[in-house]
Amino acid sequence: MNTQNTLDLLRSLKLAGMAKRYEAVLSLPVHELVDVHSLVAIITQAEIEYRQHARTSKYLKASKLRYHALPEDILCTPERGITREQVLRLSDGMFIEKGENILITGATGCGKSFLACALGRSACLLGIRTQYFSMNKFLDALAQARLDGTYLKWIRAVSANKLLILDDFGLKQLSNDARIALLDILEDRYGNGSTIITSQLPVDNWYNFIDEPTLADAIMDRLSASAHRIALTGKSLRKRKNH
Repeated sequence: MNTQNTLDLLRSLKLAGMAKRYEAVLSLPVHELVDVHSLVAIITQAEIEYRQHARTSKYLKASKLRYHALPEDILCTPERGITREQVLRLSDGMFIEKGENILITGATGCGKSFLACALGRSACLLGIRTQYFSMNKFLDALAQARLDGTYLKWIRAVSANKLLILDDFGLKQLSNDARIALLDILEDRYGNGSTIITSQLPVDNWYNFIDEPTLADAIMDRLSASAHRIALTGKSLRKRKNH
């Protein structure tokens, strides 16, 4: 039996996980070799794990998350307005399967972006396509798409992500193009994906911030129809880190 030929065939078939595990098995002493049924099970499991890892790495890279955050890193205290149970419940990805949104509000430095990125990372680990934008970069990308004529393609690409994170909503006034783009994206995703939005503004102030009654009605209807609201409170975590 030409084992090198088998390895080459596995690689040519893009079964890298199988090839690596098979190569490891071949290096074992004869008395440690497993039977053919066990070998097939071992290399098949290795391929599954390899593909899951590759997919997760791909999704994490594509997500462009601002922070390397994990749900277990979230500081949960009564003073902050969030519980460990809430974080764990949202980390399982069921809110995305249900097409529910998360609206996170609070003062500067209270951990809004960190929480959003932690939930985004959990989604990537679950095999869910995720994309993060700061609102400034979202508006820049929109302007560029309008300029080069790729608006519809850009909207479809953004909408294709099962989880979309828009960070720091409310810092910069929205143009009419931005309002329409936001509505287009939310319309495409309604019931099919989830959006996490962070903002220093309380949710009740978002309608006035959007500043166009017809579009504000439509946007807020799609955002808040089935949404988890988290109002973070307490002292700035940035100040805490500096001490």
